[in-house]
Amino acid sequence: MTLARPRETLTGQLTRTLTERIAAGQYAVGSRLPSEQDMISEFGVSRTVVREAIANLRASGRVLTRQGAGAFVLQQELTPGFRIDSSQLTDVQEVISVLELRIGLESEAAVLAAQRRTPAQLEAMKQALRDIEHAITHDGNAVEADLRFHRLIAEAAGNPHFLKLFTYVSEQLMTRARLRPGRLSSRSPEEYLAHAQREHEQICFAIERQDPEAARAALRMHLSESKARLLRKVGQLAD
Repeated sequence: MTLARPRETLTGQLTRTLTERIAAGQYAVGSRLPSEQDMISEFGVSRTVVREAIANLRASGRVLTRQGAGAFVLQQELTPGFRIDSSQLTDVQEVISVLELRIGLESEAAVLAAQRRTPAQLEAMKQALRDIEHAITHDGNAVEADLRFHRLIAEAAGNPHFLKLFTYVSEQLMTRARLRPGRLSSRSPEEYLAHAQREHEQICFAIERQDPEAARAALRMHLSESKARLLRKVGQLAD
C-alpha cells in the first residue's frame, strides 16, 4: 500500500489510514493494532512516524496504549465536536485563521511546558531540533521534525486537552505543508528555515530554564511572524 496524499505529512497520512481502518472495522474495538515493526514494514515509514501516528490516535480517543503490550482500539466512531471546515476558505485565509488559533493555544502550552516539562521531554525537544537542523543542512524535509517539536511542547504542558486540540489543528493545517515558505518570505527557503530554527531554539531555551513568560513570548513571536508573512501574501494577492 502506498501512503501518498498532497499537503499531508507522513504522520498525517498514517494517522488517516489507521483511522479509516478502525472506522471500517478492520481493526475491531478491543483488538490490538499491528506492532510498530509491522507498520514500519507495511507503510515504509520510520519508527518515529509510527509512534507519532499512535500518539495522535491516543489523543483523539480512538486507542489506548499499554506499556509493553501495544495499542488497543477503544472506539470506531467519535462524537462530532469542534471542526474546522477548510472547504469554505481559501488556502491563505484558512492558514491565517488557524495560525491565530495556534498562537493562543501554543503560547499557553509553552507556559505550562516551562513549568512542567520533564528532563526526558526536554531532551526529546532538543532531538527534534537536531533533526530539523539535519534536514536543513542536508536539503531535506523539516516539516515532520518541526511538527514533532511543537507537539512535544503541547505534550509537556501536561494537559491532555492541549495535546488533543494541537493534534487536530496541526495535522489538518500545518502551515508549511500547505504553503511553501519560499512563496511567503523574501528570504530564500534556506534562510527562512534557518531563521525559524533560531526561533525554535529560543523557545526551547526558555522551556529548559523554566521561564514561562519567556517561553510564551518566544512561541508567540515565532507564530506571529508566520501570520505576518501570510498577511503580506494576502496583500500581494489583492494587488
